[in-house]
Amino acid sequence: MIRCVRIWTNDAGDSEFEEGTIDLSHGERGDHLSQPSPAQSVSFRETQPGGAFAWHDAPARQLVVTLAGTLEFTTRAGATFTIRPGDILLAEDTSGSGHRWRLVDDQPWRRAYVILGEGADPHFQRN
Repeated sequence: MIRCVRIWTNDAGDSEFEEGTIDLSHGERGDHLSQPSPAQSVSFRETQPGGAFAWHDAPARQLVVTLAGTLEFTTRAGATFTIRPGDILLAEDTSGSGHRWRLVDDQPWRRAYVILGEGADPHFQRN
């Protein structure tokens, strides 16, 4: 299973999150895999240890794949969750009060951003 945290904007305009996984119900040759999802672009980024980003919305509906670094995310309501290497963030809070994050270990945050195509199914499954 691949851990995925989905963050979205609720009806009051605040970011909320839920934990789940990426659906890997298909497979071949002993592998488990998801169905493909259309993507608009893929890019990579690195933030040095100690980095943080103040309140913001996701710039687009995207998957953020963490390759290195451990982060704590916070919503305006004070709820927190942690993202570790190998986790995926499904960022869908493209409006509203937003979220913030900070690195909590001594590693840089290395990640891949996958901007999802219009109407793309990211294959998120609630726990």
